[in-house]
Amino acid sequence: MEPPAVPDDRSLWFVTITLAGQSVPPADIRAALERLSHEHPFLLSGRYANDRAEIRYWEEAPDASYAADLALHLWDEHRSSASLPDWSVVGVEIIDRETFHRRGRVSGHGPGLVAAGGVSPL
Repeated sequence: MEPPAVPDDRSLWFVTITLAGQSVPPADIRAALERLSHEHPFLLSGRYANDRAEIRYWEEAPDASYAADLALHLWDEHRSSASLPDWSVVGVEIIDRETFHRRGRVSGHGPGLVAAGGVSPL
């Protein structure tokens, strides 16, 4: 009998964070998200409106709880350096790699639901 597989102590999680707050000019939030993408190289995409943004990226963490904790702090950690607006997190989704790929197969769009590195209006 084989011993049970030892789980990786770090896994990849697909993270989606939604933020909202006071209205800012769309050009300002676009520029801020582009700066964030340079500071946080695993950022896959950002979508924005004048009062809301959604960012998607891969996070390496031992479990979903840890990935969620990192996600909740990401915006604040880069607020000053990327000139991000003073918005609050209004939503977080953390899914594992298998779920990410399964959703892509079911929807027929494949895993790259949004072009990597893309920043676009909501």
